[in-house]
Amino acid sequence: MVFSSNPLSLSVPESAFESWLRDSGYLEVLDQRTTELHRLNAANSSSATTTTNARFRPPSTVSSVPNSAFRTAVPATTVTAIAYGLVMSIVSSLVTLFSVFTLNPFWKLTNDDFSGKTPSWTHGFVGSCDSYSFPSSPAQARLRVHENVKRFARNYATLFILFFACTLYQLPLALVGLVSCLALWDFFRFCNDRWVFDEYPVIQQILTRSAQCASAIILLFSNVQTALFFTFAVSYAVMVLHASFRKLTPTKQPPKRQRR
Repeated sequence: MVFSSNPLSLSVPESAFESWLRDSGYLEVLDQRTTELHRLNAANSSSATTTTNARFRPPSTVSSVPNSAFRTAVPATTVTAIAYGLVMSIVSSLVTLFSVFTLNPFWKLTNDDFSGKTPSWTHGFVGSCDSYSFPSSPAQARLRVHENVKRFARNYATLFILFFACTLYQLPLALVGLVSCLALWDFFRFCNDRWVFDEYPVIQQILTRSAQCASAIILLFSNVQTALFFTFAVSYAVMVLHASFRKLTPTKQPPKRQRR
């Protein structure tokens, strides 16, 4: 969103205006405004390049220099400018994409983000084709990741459980090891309730350490760590990519007007 200049309005610095939008909760306006500013800067850069190339066009009145030389130089300059712009665009996109994987998306998470209502999977989480766009800058990608991870925390947790279940289905030995550990600790709790190990803290401490060592050995030999590694890797990649490409939307959608 680009605001046109108004002589009757006060002049507000860009940083102060963005800070006000962030503090007031208008994150979707800030996200759209960042995209529009990037488009304007790109358009200004392309127009400046076109103007620069136009200055080197051969005048019609010059007869001392052959036209073939200008015909050779002008396309070469244009191709060089286009190639330079394309390379810079690719490099900028790669830098933005790499910056997404270097930030910590969990530093704004709180317990309230997991205790709230789960956003809808169709309209809220997935959305439509217009709900996605490539982040125009690392700052915009960082803003999207932090806010979308807070908003869709319960959705990402559900996806993690789903990916972990699929990984255990592909690795039956890991599933057996995980079930064995759960059964071992359930048996330990049953024995603790039956013989009241709380009255014998030394014996309880020894049995607890023995159960922990047995669980570690079972998990190590059943390759549960491999299942967890693949689950974390896939879940993290899906979460970061979805959060960075998903546009910010208002937390509460405005009510639809009823047709008369």
